[in-house]
Amino acid sequence: MQATTISTTIDFNQEGKQHGFLKLPHSSDNSAWGCIMIPICVIKHGRGATALLTGGNHGDEYEGITALHKLANHLHANQIAGRVIIIPAMNYPAVMNASRTSPIDNGNLNRAFPGNPIGTVTERIADYFQRYLIPMCDYALDIHSGGKSLEFIPLAAVHRLKDQSLEASCISAAKSFGAPNTLLMLDLEAHALYDTAVESQGKIFVSTELFGGGTSTPVSIAFADAGIRNFLNFAGIMNTTETGSKPSRMLEMPDLNCYVQSEHKGLLEMCVNLNDQVHQGDLLARVYTLERTGASPALYYAKRSGIVAARHFPALINMGDTMAVIAAIVDEQLPNQ
Repeated sequence: MQATTISTTIDFNQEGKQHGFLKLPHSSDNSAWGCIMIPICVIKHGRGATALLTGGNHGDEYEGITALHKLANHLHANQIAGRVIIIPAMNYPAVMNASRTSPIDNGNLNRAFPGNPIGTVTERIADYFQRYLIPMCDYALDIHSGGKSLEFIPLAAVHRLKDQSLEASCISAAKSFGAPNTLLMLDLEAHALYDTAVESQGKIFVSTELFGGGTSTPVSIAFADAGIRNFLNFAGIMNTTETGSKPSRMLEMPDLNCYVQSEHKGLLEMCVNLNDQVHQGDLLARVYTLERTGASPALYYAKRSGIVAARHFPALINMGDTMAVIAAIVDEQLPNQ
């Protein structure tokens, strides 16, 4: 296998706290022998597990980016047992461009795994995680929110896995995060996800969706701040619990009927709210054409019963956009929200 072109300015085995960069060579019109400098912080103290904490997998999702920069500032080596690898902006070009995908190659990092060491910029980042960072870790937390196009109820997410023991550990880790909801997620392109790359190496993995809309709020950042520390406590790396024991409602996406996608372009009128409980056949949304008056809107109905876990955020919608995600309730234990 071709060696990675990415180098690092830090020593992953050094005791203490280090701030540095992953350096990805990238020659451009503005910088002939330039590098993309991806910030990284590594904190190590004695023996223990390694947690890989990431944000900015998509560049317009700010809870993870913000909370991990805060953690890198405030967490010290004497507060942990083991190692914490903090990368607030996995897809650094996308983060700096405030976009879901990279402005360099239009690459969606969370659809680029296992990557390619001599591929595009995004593929090379994926390859470095696949072959160098994931093998170092025992636990991985990747913090997402809905970005500019979606809004979610706050949740921690895991997947159904062939390895039932690993699945159970991932579910326990997700519940420990402290979000009001824990979701067994069904992804549309699971084969190329970072999630799948971590899980396939037998590591405990948790993702999140913390609201969205291409911004953050005090509430959404508080979920991320507390959840990160709860996750590190679950991993045995920290001895603290930020939020205490709170119930987390268990949800699942059993099949593709959970996704409601638009077959029209126009103005979206949602007829239900996030977190509403709906029944199969209930009216979810209307889509109006903007090209003329007097035309009846297209009507969209729930294909299954459950909770509205996500919705399209902008008022305008295109064909193929997901307008809603309906998650089935696995248990009726409701969280304190």
